[in-house]
Amino acid sequence: MATPTPPQSAPPATPAPAPAPAAAPASGPAPAQASAPTPAPAPAPAQTSAPAPAPVASSDPTAAAGTTAAPGQSPAAAQAPAQTPAPPPPGPALPGPFPGGRVVRLHPVILASIVDSYERRNEGAARVIGTLLGTVDKHSVEVTNCFSVPHNESEDEVAVDMEFAKNMYELHKKVSPNELILGWYATGHDITEHSVLIHEYYSREAPNPIHLTVDTSLQNGRMSIKAYVSTLMGVPGRTMGVMFTPLTVRYAYYDTERIGVDLIMKTCFSPNRVIGLSSDLQQVGGASARIQDALSTVLQYAEDVLSGKVSADNTVGRFLMSLVNQVPKIVPDDFETMLNSNINDLLMVTYLANLTQSQIALNEKLVNL
Repeated sequence: MATPTPPQSAPPATPAPAPAPAAAPASGPAPAQASAPTPAPAPAPAQTSAPAPAPVASSDPTAAAGTTAAPGQSPAAAQAPAQTPAPPPPGPALPGPFPGGRVVRLHPVILASIVDSYERRNEGAARVIGTLLGTVDKHSVEVTNCFSVPHNESEDEVAVDMEFAKNMYELHKKVSPNELILGWYATGHDITEHSVLIHEYYSREAPNPIHLTVDTSLQNGRMSIKAYVSTLMGVPGRTMGVMFTPLTVRYAYYDTERIGVDLIMKTCFSPNRVIGLSSDLQQVGGASARIQDALSTVLQYAEDVLSGKVSADNTVGRFLMSLVNQVPKIVPDDFETMLNSNINDLLMVTYLANLTQSQIALNEKLVNL
């Protein structure tokens, strides 16, 4: 007789929200029957038909709160209305290297600009700071440009010209719109309390900014270059501190930058640290000499592998195979014809230039007569 009763009470519960409390006691015995082991399997269909008014009760927030707070419910009934909270959204972070690659690719123009700003610093300034600009990919952060930012620093306080930094970045975006603010740099080898304050400012401009330090004092006889990223540390709810974690620094360059770097490296062997610009013929001769040295090294390696002195490396073998495949295959006769044609063109241009120079000199003498 208990089975026809729920369908009769279900219709009045749907149009009016008032019968919703009455549905709560009706649902009370249902869990009690489920928890008791004595009843026959006949009430089981009644329990399966009882969920019909359950959606009506869950649509009312008051009734839903009553069902969750009922102490007589079974664990199965309590798990039904329970909902797991959504996970919090992830905090801002650089999409590529943190915490994945943790690699900073540095171009040589950055170092030249930092050293130049340090040499031109104001009198009495202990260090210089500036903004790092570049791009971010999935594997690394590539720093391609920078500019210095004026600041005043003492033992008790530090002041940074933030308006100057914003104006410089706006002007830089007009020339290079793809470059973003990646962090900031400072000369010196220590991270001071003022560095934490400046880093906090750059945290508002870029998520997870980079702090680059360049040791212009040349301790240990070299210029130490290090990159860091900040990490919060401390007890939650208390005063939090900042810990700077080191990153891997690698050097990258474009072809045009490589030419300047090679020219600067030649000054290391000059007594007065000055070297003149070489002519085109000298550059071609130097490039040919470097290629010849590289080929000699490759041939020596191949001979050592064939003789068994050095174990073979598959990576080097694939690289050499790709290098050999890049050499154009030209018939010797065609190559000689092409070379002779270029030589004839060069001789003709030289002859015409000398003829023009002679005509100009003759014309000047005729004018002076």
